[in-house]
Amino acid sequence: MRTVPILDVAENITSGPPKFDGSRTYYATAAVDGATLFDGTPVLYSERPSRANLAAKNDDVLFAKMQATDKVVHVNGEAEYAIFSTGFFNLRAHHKKIDPRYLFWFVRSPRFQIEKDRRCTGATQKALTLGGLREIEIPCPETITEQRRISAILDKADGVRSKCEQTLAMADALLRSEFLDRFGSPLTNRKGIEKAPIRTLGNVVTGNTPPRKEPENYGAEIEWIKSDNINTPSYFLTKAVEHLSPRGKVIGRLAPAGATLVTCIAGSPSVVGNAALADREVAFNQQINAVIPKDDVDPYFLYCQFLIGKELIQASSTNSMKGMVSKGKFQEIEFLNPSPGEQAKFGRFFERTNGLIQNLKSRYAESEAAFAALSQRAFHGEL
Repeated sequence: MRTVPILDVAENITSGPPKFDGSRTYYATAAVDGATLFDGTPVLYSERPSRANLAAKNDDVLFAKMQATDKVVHVNGEAEYAIFSTGFFNLRAHHKKIDPRYLFWFVRSPRFQIEKDRRCTGATQKALTLGGLREIEIPCPETITEQRRISAILDKADGVRSKCEQTLAMADALLRSEFLDRFGSPLTNRKGIEKAPIRTLGNVVTGNTPPRKEPENYGAEIEWIKSDNINTPSYFLTKAVEHLSPRGKVIGRLAPAGATLVTCIAGSPSVVGNAALADREVAFNQQINAVIPKDDVDPYFLYCQFLIGKELIQASSTNSMKGMVSKGKFQEIEFLNPSPGEQAKFGRFFERTNGLIQNLKSRYAESEAAFAALSQRAFHGEL
């Protein structure tokens, strides 16, 4: 497939918006995640930020200039009359040369992002310049019909991927909804369920850091969990980067599978209360409290209280720029304490739902891989 300079088939638009009455929506680069456009900010013409100075029309393709960002927008609908940040490049397709949707998918492709990133310059925040953009070439089928055929294939594959993602989100919402239907919120306890302090529901253990001045404390015996491993889209701890040695394991604090690990010291108050389940024995640092459930407490039920009742943990945090909940305060936080039988029923529901979620995650990963393969083939003339 022939390649041509991208600016041979699309114009780089730099003009600002014409003067307007009332307000228009402004989209900063932070309002875009991948190809998803979130809510913008209403601005008046005379009071808009200096960066709010890029006009767009229907079918324009905008992408963030910064290195290592894949924020791309295909303008349509309401966004046609919006204002965008000058942190974007705005490409307007020459319709006789290139299909706008084909242009969008190319800019979204790993091939373009690699070419973009390697040309980014700057001392602090590296970004693509106009000179760098001029150097990038786009694989370009001879006819618009062929370009549209390729775009249609990628649109369908993306639709499959999006449906998997939406179904996954629905399954997660189902778990939270089921907990609330059965027990209500631990924040309000409108169902009047008996409550108990965390210390009576599980043994609370605060983690530690084996002395680093003794390198023999670190090795490959057991994972050493940090707060980053708790800030996870999954319910379970992510894999730790650092491990303790057999000697370090003896010094360290351990949590078995079934324990819930909770961030209680953090650089940001919003991180306090993050929780994740352990599905294997782990060691963990002093920023974390582990709650090891008592024999009559279901581990999944206990974890979901932390998941849904995060605000209870945060309410016990010190009022400072950094969040901290002492072990003493943490142990006294009151959670719902229904009968062991009711907890166990929910635990079984959690296991079934989590099995479904893991299956959906596998299918989503497959759809992501399939889409990536199609995208690569599309811009190598193999579709």
